[in-house]
Order: sequence, then structure tokens, then C-alpha cells
Amino acid sequence: MSSLDFGTVYLVGAGPGDPDLLTLKAYRLLRQCGALVHDALVPKEVLELVPESCERHFVGKRRERHWVPQSKTNELLVELAQRHSCVVRLKGGDPFLFGRGGEEAAYLQSHGVSVEVVPGITAGMAAPAYVGIPLTHRCGGSSVTFVTGHEKIDKQRPSVNWKDLASASDSLVIYMGLHNLAYIVEELIAGGLDPATSAAIIQQGTVVGQRYLKAPLEQLFQRVQSEGFAAPSIVIVGAVVDEQVAACAPQPAEVVMPIKS
Repeated sequence: MSSLDFGTVYLVGAGPGDPDLLTLKAYRLLRQCGALVHDALVPKEVLELVPESCERHFVGKRRERHWVPQSKTNELLVELAQRHSCVVRLKGGDPFLFGRGGEEAAYLQSHGVSVEVVPGITAGMAAPAYVGIPLTHRCGGSSVTFVTGHEKIDKQRPSVNWKDLASASDSLVIYMGLHNLAYIVEELIAGGLDPATSAAIIQQGTVVGQRYLKAPLEQLFQRVQSEGFAAPSIVIVGAVVDEQVAACAPQPAEVVMPIKS
């Protein structure tokens, strides 16, 4: 089959949850798509933007709960592109930042399917903003590193070197870090990061149910455990946490998140 026999699959970033953070391009594609393939962390209000005639498929993934394996999602996208001119693969945050968008794009291209990425606002930028924390600041840090706290076990490369990261970046924004948080904190301190370094965690950023906690790095894990924080959460480590201006934080959106953590 040639690409002329397929429609186009758009890898669309849904943003972190607040529908107001959708890009105009994402909104336009959602309003016209013939098929929608979406993840777990997409609110009901965004899913309702698609036409009533739209064919919908849920392929969500959460830790240890992959309702649809990635290989099946890839195959589904190719199959839908044979029947629809516009297929939206809707992903929470940004498709190319810890979203497997690169894998899906490569698979589609290798099967002759036209594919286009539509960037979205990632949770690692939006969640800190929704509590007023700047990720860089002239007085608090000129570099920021986005890093996953939960890597695929069989990756064909070394895991994250947290000890090196302790001195390599002014600020760390850690995705999916709760499960390994005790280890991450231990390694950062072993790598030379001051145990008193300010850290924060934001659960369910940008939407109703958002929770926020600030603590010294050495106390973060214990506080997270005692106060019952859960995924999805973003962890920020660095002096920028102390530059917080809570007054500038937007109100979390009143939306319905269809898949609970």
C-alpha cells in the first residue's frame, strides 16, 4: 500500500489536562477527525470536542496497567488510517516528551502512513506554573532538566545517572518519579546535592484535585508518603522552588478525568 491509500495520523498533544491549554491546531483537528485514539490522562471535556460520528478508541497506559499493548496501538493506527482521512492520536502532554510519540511516528512512517506531530504543553512545564513556580530564574537557576523517574527495565542503555544529575543541572523536573522517589532522593544526595535543597511535588496538575507540597529534599519522600500523594505527579528539585509566586498561579480546571490514578 502507498501513502496515497492512507489518511493522515496526527500525533496530537492534549496538554496536561486543562482544556484551555489545548493549542488551536489541536482543537481544529479534534473538531474534524474521523477517528480518535486517546490515552488515560485526557479529560472528558476534551474528548467531547470530537464529532458524534467519530470512531473512538481508548488505549490508556498507567503504571502496571496497560489496557492495550503498544504494539496493538501501532497496528490500530495503521488500520484506522486505511478508513479515515484524519486520525487523531491524542496524548496527554506533548507526544514527543515521554509519550512514545517517536515510536509511533517511526512505525507509521515505516508502514507508509502519513504522520504529523502536533506539539502540546507538557505537564513538566504546566504543573509548576499552576502553583507559581518558575523553572528558570536569574536568581534561582539557568538550566533545567526533564527526566523520567521510571524507565523501561530492558532499555538498551544505562539508566538515569542521578548522582551525575545532582551537579549537572540547576533544576530537575521529574516525571513518573513517585515509585522510585526514595531511591532518587538518596542518589541525588549521594551525588552531592544539599539535603536541604528545596523540592516540590504537584499531583494532578492543572485540573481539579491538584495538590501541592514543598519540602527539603531529604524530607520529601517521608512527606509524600505521610500525606498520601499519588500519580500522576511531577517532582521539582532546585532553588527555583523558592522563587514561587503563588499569586500568579491559574485556577485548576473543573474537568472530569475519566481514568483515575
